[in-house]
Amino acid sequence: MSSLEISSSCFNQETKLLLSPPLAEGSAFEPYRGDMDEVEEKSKNIINFTAEKLSVDEVSQLVISPLCGAISRFVGTTRNNFEGKKVISLEYEAYLPMADNEVRKICSDIRQKWPVKHIAVLHRLGLVPVSEASIIIAVSSAHRAASLEAVSDAIDTLKAKVPIWKKEIYEESSSWKRNKECFWASNN
Repeated sequence: MSSLEISSSCFNQETKLLLSPPLAEGSAFEPYRGDMDEVEEKSKNIINFTAEKLSVDEVSQLVISPLCGAISRFVGTTRNNFEGKKVISLEYEAYLPMADNEVRKICSDIRQKWPVKHIAVLHRLGLVPVSEASIIIAVSSAHRAASLEAVSDAIDTLKAKVPIWKKEIYEESSSWKRNKECFWASNN
């Protein structure tokens, strides 16, 4: 027998689980070479500001590459509280031409620091209810260290440089929040 089998009985029925595929007598194992021609796959930056609900799975699909063994993500969601107040939702606004330009710079800087393949930065605008994603950043790379470091750098830099404003909406009031990390906040 060329494959390992585990036998177990459940309700007096025997089940066999194959842990490796059976091989034909005399055949050698041939590894899959399907996408070897995609070595020249072009890197891409996907940047989007949208009022639509964001999907972690869909954003992850945007950065998949057969050349990569890692996809790292940051997902920022609306929490239900802030300093003892019940948060109903967040509302985001952006100066889109500048926001898009700044995110493109972030992608370019990341590519100079780490060997990454694809970068996706999607930010929601308008109302974002509790538990829904406000931002998703996904980065693919051959190895995990590059994508993990790139995602961390991307969110930190985005919060510091990209002109996106957040309003917290509470049960009985609302408040525009200054981003303590942004470079212009220290001038106030």
